[in-house]
Amino acid sequence: VAKDLGLQLPALRDGGIHILDKGRTQYFALHVKTGHLMTAERIDREQLCERVQQCVLRCELIVEEKM
Repeated sequence: VAKDLGLQLPALRDGGIHILDKGRTQYFALHVKTGHLMTAERIDREQLCERVQQCVLRCELIVEEKM
């Protein structure tokens, strides 16, 4: 994420980036030392999308600093 947005790693550690998942469980997190997007919680496809053939999890990345 840091590389894709052209951000330096210190910007991640300062807390200026937030990941918003829809729903109660936050499935994704940002690793502040590497800038990688990673799973923060176990993702159970059968539980989330039991009757849907194509299962999609959406999240938004909010960057507080100017880009």
